Amino acid sequence: MTKEDIEKKISAYPIFEYAFLDPSEINFYQAVRTICELECPQYGKSWSCPPAVGTLEECKQRCLSYDHGFIFSTISEVSDILNMDEMLATRCEHLEIVEEIKNNVFGAYDDKLILTAESCAICETCAYPDASCKHQDKMYPCVESHAISVTDICEQHNLSFLNGYNVITWFGMVFF
Repeated sequence: MTKEDIEKKISAYPIFEYAFLDPSEINFYQAVRTICELECPQYGKSWSCPPAVGTLEECKQRCLSYDHGFIFSTISEVSDILNMDEMLATRCEHLEIVEEIKNNVFGAYDDKLILTAESCAICETCAYPDASCKHQDKMYPCVESHAISVTDICEQHNLSFLNGYNVITWFGMVFF
């Protein structure tokens, strides 16, 4: 599959922006992982977050084992950016798009890694660490769980990160 094939297929989806990247150009930051540990309530409680996703070095090696990377964003407008419930409700739309892109754009690749925004919320209570993930085919680790700074990639590829006061920008990454 060529870059042009992917671009043709991706045009069928409400993608705001996208970029192709070489995984070797990604910087992996311990500081991102530290923020997860100190500030995220999902740390240690989800299969999509550290420490369940592996060490920083394991995550880095996992990403670098792929030849290509693709980052994309979707946007959603909300009436009040401070309303966390409204903001997080827009994430479902993003995840539906991620799932469709996984199947319809990158479906030809048997081996791919999907990272997306926020911790997985498929189950009301994650089985971690007591049992295996019940939805391994739809559970995508968050980008930050792999110590990747989305803002860093946005700056490198001229992608928008902040798109207005009441606009939520969600990101997804596909390594293939």
